[in-house]
Amino acid sequence: MPTAPPALAHTPRTPPFSPSRTLATTARVLRQLRHDPRTLALLLLVPCALLALLRYVFDAHPATFDSIGASLLGIFPMITMFLVTSIATLRERTSGTLERLLAMPLAKAELLTGYALAFGLLAILQSALATGLAVWALGLDVTGSPWLLLLVAVLDALLGTAMGLFVSAFAASEFQAVQFMPAVLMPQLLLCGLFAPRATMQPALEALSDALPMSYAVDAMTETLTHPHITAAFLRDTTVVTLCALLVLTLGAATLRRRTR
Repeated sequence: MPTAPPALAHTPRTPPFSPSRTLATTARVLRQLRHDPRTLALLLLVPCALLALLRYVFDAHPATFDSIGASLLGIFPMITMFLVTSIATLRERTSGTLERLLAMPLAKAELLTGYALAFGLLAILQSALATGLAVWALGLDVTGSPWLLLLVAVLDALLGTAMGLFVSAFAASEFQAVQFMPAVLMPQLLLCGLFAPRATMQPALEALSDALPMSYAVDAMTETLTHPHITAAFLRDTTVVTLCALLVLTLGAATLRRRTR
């Protein structure tokens, strides 16, 4: 008697992209952050406090603050967003929240976009507070528009968010997530041109700095600091930072199903 052919395995279809599910994810992340005052303080107050501290460290030399303050205006948000995103995402991985969410009719793109929107809104608020404080309260002398400073600061914060999401896949604990900061951010901080012009570095280090996104973030801030209008170099630098953020965010999406426990 002939046997019936085996039934084909059912492959679950990826649900179509839904703005409502994306916004629901964004709202959930924001609700969690709202009940975590220490994280909000790290995001919103620490960059401002560091900028104010730096201003009065160079109280006798305001020109020095002008030369490095704009660069740090982009670097501080990048560092804080990296820390918060990596730790927050790791908590959701290790608690099984991400696995439960991905078992629901929720596309990976929706989940990723929801996280990016939530942290992106905080990045905008964080950058606006830091930029306003630096320009209008601390007297940062900027030749260009403060709005361009804000734009670069937001892009830098979003880049930090993307890098934090990506590295969270490779940590098994919050302590390990923090350990990635010196490995990922400190080399960029040393080679970005903040301490010495990149053109004066050893040739191998200069070439390496040309491949690091923080270098372009610092260059974009410098362009705003010294030029009254948008320059071709500014457009190049902001484009590189944006593309790096999108690339790292895409790589982060590929790790959403990774198990950490």
